[in-house]
Amino acid sequence: MNSPLADRLRPQTLDDIAGQHHLLDKGKPLRTIIESGYIPNMVFYGPSGVGKTTLATMIAKQTNRTLRKLNGTTATTADIRSIVEELSGFSGINGILLYLDEIQYFNKKQQQTLLEFIENGSITLIASTTENPYFYVYSAILSRSTVFEFKPLEKSDVEQAVRRAIACLSKDSGEDILFSDACIEHIAYACGGDVRKAVNAVELSVLSTPLTDNKRTIALETVVSLTQKSAVKYDREGDEHYDLLSAFQKSMRGSDPDAAVHYLARILAADDLPSACRRLMVCACEDVGLANPQIIPIVKAAVDAAMMVGLPEARIPLADAVILVALSPKSNSAYMAVNRAMADVQAGKGGGFPRALQNKHYDSADVKVKGQFYQYPHDYPDHWVPQQYLPDPLKGTVYYEAAPNKTEQAYQDYWRKIKHRS
Repeated sequence: MNSPLADRLRPQTLDDIAGQHHLLDKGKPLRTIIESGYIPNMVFYGPSGVGKTTLATMIAKQTNRTLRKLNGTTATTADIRSIVEELSGFSGINGILLYLDEIQYFNKKQQQTLLEFIENGSITLIASTTENPYFYVYSAILSRSTVFEFKPLEKSDVEQAVRRAIACLSKDSGEDILFSDACIEHIAYACGGDVRKAVNAVELSVLSTPLTDNKRTIALETVVSLTQKSAVKYDREGDEHYDLLSAFQKSMRGSDPDAAVHYLARILAADDLPSACRRLMVCACEDVGLANPQIIPIVKAAVDAAMMVGLPEARIPLADAVILVALSPKSNSAYMAVNRAMADVQAGKGGGFPRALQNKHYDSADVKVKGQFYQYPHDYPDHWVPQQYLPDPLKGTVYYEAAPNKTEQAYQDYWRKIKHRS
């Protein structure tokens, strides 16, 4: 009874596991592998509380292997050696299944220590990580493993787990524990697809509610107060951070103000004001750009105001700017132009300068035709004169191509008329 409710509710069969239908439904790849009895080395990738540890434990039981668990945040090479020593003893008869949680915290040397034993099959490795394994897991481990991605649970799956938790608590305590549908729905929504967090929220809600006539009636206010920060899943060093910022910028670029404001709210709920401001400025310059040139000073003013007043008031000027960026016409013509130019520079193209553009006003003895021959545009009609500006190797190169928006087309029409007169 003293063990956490989440541990007491751990599923006992594959069918009991909430969610992960793409992996564990009948006929799906991971379920088929498990039922075959032949377990390869695997990497489970996904957020916390979605069943990775539960499934690894279940696999060890079904295949009659000795289960050993290590956590990458605390385990050492000595811990690995200790498990290796068990191979010659009774526990190693059917092989050892090593569940290595948070493998991304293992350094390269620690991960290399496992290679010999996972190759010969004496140790079956199931590693789990909340980070993208292709960035954090040693390539030799990955090449010997199959990666399975675990996804956050759907709201309906979490609701089922919440109802099971309520029933379990009621049975264990002998009390009537009453959660309204609104309470259950709120927990399922607020816990962001994390079953462990949802079950813990149920337990805390019960503990926070007084017993009256052998009955606990859970108030929605209690549930809300205990889960108000639960849905904010945000690690500034992890994938969730970059996924959220990516979704924020792509929603503005895609001209969806509702999605953009939603992701802004999630960033600000995690108190990450600098990241919101930086992505907003980048999007204004990269994705709106010359289609609405005034967007840049406007967004800069909103960002300055946000940084000056701080949170929570910063949300107001940022929301103004985010919606304005989302609703503005889009052009990445300047972004593409500078990328093309940078590619040429990095490739070593275009060294030197046309003589007319150089800062010096004299010629060395080897120059046959003396003189700079620079033509000052303001001395000519319409303040323009034909003249070479690109280096000789890049003469005629086009980097900027006007986008089909009103502003850039107006510029194009203007210069087309001016240059046609020359």
